[in-house]
Amino acid sequence: MTARFARASLVALLVTLGFTVPAPASAATAAATTTATAAATSCYGGAVTVHYGEVLDFGPYLTTSRCNDINMRVVGGDAEYVVACVKFAKTGVCNRWTKVGWSWTTIATDVLDGTRFTVPNGVDLEGSSATIQIAF
Repeated sequence: MTARFARASLVALLVTLGFTVPAPASAATAAATTTATAAATSCYGGAVTVHYGEVLDFGPYLTTSRCNDINMRVVGGDAEYVVACVKFAKTGVCNRWTKVGWSWTTIATDVLDGTRFTVPNGVDLEGSSATIQIAF
């Protein structure tokens, strides 16, 4: 009885002070949040971190089932953005040059699992530095 009284007193005090307790999330909301989090974690959680200037092209890499696309973002350095393309080993040609900033940007879409590729890149100004993440 003492523990129950103490808990009830604490709740009464918190309510008096203006604290509220959020309502529990619905099962559908919780499931959707879990699914979205798992999808983001599985794709972006497998991202590799590279530094501009260390190599001419990043890679070679092999696409995985974690992502349907190849995504890239800047996470450090003084460059405002980088430009990059995806050069697939099968063709040896860049798909298209894409400007990539500090948020995830898709640089190739609907890529088959097990596809070999590299990522040629450049920074906004000569002498700039960039730390980049690539998720695939």
